Amino acid sequence: MRTIYLLSVASLALSPSAFAQSASSDTTAKADRINPREEIVITAPFRQGEDDLLQGTSVVTGEKLQRELRPTIGETLARQPGVSATSFGPSASRPILRGFQGERVRVLTDGIGSIDVSNTSVDHAVVIDPLLAERVEILRGPSALLFGSSAIGGVVNVIDTRIPRSIPENGYRVNAIGTYGSAANERSIAGAGDVALGSKIVLHADGSYTKTDDLKIPGYVLSSRARAEALATAALPQPAPDPDGEEEPIDFAGNAALRDRLPNSASETWTADVGASIITETGNLGVSYSHYDSLYGVPVRYATQLGQEQEAPRLDIAQDRFDLRGEVETGGGFLERIRVRAGYASYRHFELEDTGEIATRFYNKGLEGRIELVQADRDGWRGASGIQYFNRRFDVQGEEAFLPKNRTGQFGVFTLQQIDLGNVRAEGGARYERTQLTADTLAGDLRFFSGQRSFDAFSGSLGASVAVAPGIRVGLNASRTERAPSGEELFANGAHAGTQAYELGSPDFRLEKSWGIEATLHANGDGYHFDASAYYNWFSNYIFESQVDQSVCEAAADPSGREVEFPCFQFQQADARYYGFETDASVRVARMGDYAVNLDVLGDYVHATVVDHGPVPRIPPMRLLGGLELQSDRLSARAEVEHVFEQDRITAFETPTSDYTLVNASIAFSPWGKDNNTTILVSANNIFDVEARRHTSFLKDFAPLAGRGFRVSLRLGL
Repeated sequence: MRTIYLLSVASLALSPSAFAQSASSDTTAKADRINPREEIVITAPFRQGEDDLLQGTSVVTGEKLQRELRPTIGETLARQPGVSATSFGPSASRPILRGFQGERVRVLTDGIGSIDVSNTSVDHAVVIDPLLAERVEILRGPSALLFGSSAIGGVVNVIDTRIPRSIPENGYRVNAIGTYGSAANERSIAGAGDVALGSKIVLHADGSYTKTDDLKIPGYVLSSRARAEALATAALPQPAPDPDGEEEPIDFAGNAALRDRLPNSASETWTADVGASIITETGNLGVSYSHYDSLYGVPVRYATQLGQEQEAPRLDIAQDRFDLRGEVETGGGFLERIRVRAGYASYRHFELEDTGEIATRFYNKGLEGRIELVQADRDGWRGASGIQYFNRRFDVQGEEAFLPKNRTGQFGVFTLQQIDLGNVRAEGGARYERTQLTADTLAGDLRFFSGQRSFDAFSGSLGASVAVAPGIRVGLNASRTERAPSGEELFANGAHAGTQAYELGSPDFRLEKSWGIEATLHANGDGYHFDASAYYNWFSNYIFESQVDQSVCEAAADPSGREVEFPCFQFQQADARYYGFETDASVRVARMGDYAVNLDVLGDYVHATVVDHGPVPRIPPMRLLGGLELQSDRLSARAEVEHVFEQDRITAFETPTSDYTLVNASIAFSPWGKDNNTTILVSANNIFDVEARRHTSFLKDFAPLAGRGFRVSLRLGL
């Protein structure tokens, strides 16, 4: 018999509708101005503040969200503790939590997955528009486990208003935001409105539009190492011109000289949505339909050596999505309420050649739903249990089809139980997950695995916290998780231009298993707060990509003679170790009339190793960020300095990344005070035009971060 260790759980992946009346958009927008530690965490099964949770949690809303807003969710959150971003150009950037990305981080929209293919490759955008976000919540560590086994790194939940949660006080509610950013000549606008029909029905509509030009950068496109390599190649004898004239010769010296703008990084995105809810005193039920459409360029990975190719691909993305959310109070007894949340989406994207011709087609249809039974509070004991279902049909077609057509079906059962004894709080929970993956052989000679794999995964957690003094609480969480391999990790066999690699999976993989511990400290009082988390995770059967001899991929390629032009990367399994910390602190250092002067600092660090192989690639280096902020009900001004240290702990196929320091400043003005959502914000970013390259990016040697830029945004609320 299998022993299941019930070790940490903190927050369940439950629908936010339970807090509809207490966390409406009208009240949360200004909460961070008054006391950010009073934020209620919606991505939790019970009404809890940030300091009540056992694990590291961040809430980004109101003025803070407006200040950090960028076209992608990754860049919007990149300055939060423990968070980095994949930064595959300005239009495709997914959050990285504690060094984990891809299949180990879940990005949700209102509690349900984004149902796109952003987890399969870093050049694929997340189909979530931050412009429409009301708030974003980040859960790191064992608290995220009940969102699914793929959330070991954490969860990002983007909460919007597409399904109304409350009846507008005046019969209507309107919110809008417009932004201009000089670094990419960014023009964006978004609006959302609710209208009450009678006393129980609310209709909703929203939309957004963003257009950017090529990104302004400080200095050269290529890093100093890549420029030196390109110039050395330019000095060599060049191959004879193509007699057919089909291929232009590569200008290596010209590549080295590129500067000031990041070619092929422009984008255009628009969204539209309609929704409706029936809201009563004992429950609500709502639905919505949304459409997402985006065309963006992927920065060119310029050739620096003979034999390399370079392309300027663009991605044309479209998604149609339907969502449902409901909740009903049971009227007492053992259960307090029942919740349901579901989403279905049909997604496709085309990868376009320089000529506009479609090279590769990606199709994805997904359904995800969950039902949750929330127990009534009985003398400090409360709990929630439920089931979750996920189904994905994924198909890649075209010249770079590196995966067979595959299907993933997943069924999960979970429970969370919590007891509050005053000074001592304890939580424990468990999840069972059944995953079935099926791959179909494509037509022709392609040698894809064809068959089915099934996995039974058990995860559990246990945690407790103790109040050691008024406002000070220490906690300890432990977790045991198991994750089924993804279709990409099992079935990949082909050239993937996005990562410039021939990727080879293994259909024989076993469950990825891990143990984790996390210690936390929350201190909160008049004029100060301090949060700190330290964690350690050790894995068996950890799945990672490693560069192997080219003959391995040549042997795996089909017998029709497909050339293996890219370096050969194979998914493998081994033991691994992750450990690190993150801290976030703020203190009021002075008062000047109606103004408070606050000093804040955050820091984070990750150390990750694959045993007997070396460092895990693309791990963010240590970082420190400090800010000084002047705050009042109407005006706030902020200056901050972010220093990212050098990353020289790298794998054999990586290059070191230099340190950099960014200086930013902003001023926000709310002409009608904290009770009104109208805010004008002006910010200056990377004021000293510093060259910055994010180590987590595949394109760091070819696509630096934005140079000096100014942003102006106006948010209106009626």
